[in-house]
Amino acid sequence: MAAMVNIRGRHGGSRRARRRPMSEINVTPMVDVMLVLLVVFMVTAPLLTVGVQVELPKTKASVISGHDEPLAVSIDKKGRIYVQDTEVKLSTLTARLMAISHNNPGVRIFVRGDENIDYGRVMTVIGVLNGAGFQKVALITRQVHPSAPTPSKTPGR
Repeated sequence: MAAMVNIRGRHGGSRRARRRPMSEINVTPMVDVMLVLLVVFMVTAPLLTVGVQVELPKTKASVISGHDEPLAVSIDKKGRIYVQDTEVKLSTLTARLMAISHNNPGVRIFVRGDENIDYGRVMTVIGVLNGAGFQKVALITRQVHPSAPTPSKTPGR
C-alpha cells in the first residue's frame, strides 16, 4: 500500500506562509529629526542672550557660576536702563524686578554697564537694587584672553 504524503502543509490547504512580525525599528528618520533640531538649537541659542547692545569693559575676573537663570539689568551708553530687553525708568526698576522675581530678594541680578557710561550711573542702579533688598548683585564684564595685552589707560589722557 502506498502512503500519500501531503506536500502542501499539515492543514491541507494552499495557505500563504505566515510571516513573522518585523521586530526592527527604523531609526534613520528619528536620527534625522534629532540632528535637525540640534542644528536649530545650536544656531538659536546665541541669539537668546540679552538683546541690549552694551560694550562691556574687559577684565581678568573669573567666570560666575550658578544653576539658576539670573536677571540682567543693562545700562547702555546713553544711560538708559533695561531689564532683560525692556527699557524701564530708575523709579520703576525695583517694582519690575520684584514682579519678575516673585518677591524673591535672593534672585541673582547681573548688572551690565557700557564701558563708556558714567561710573556714578552704574553705582546708582546698584544702590537702588541694594536698597530694595536684592542680595546677589554682580557686575558683568568681558574676559580678557591671556594672550591679549591689557590696555593701559593713564589718567588725564
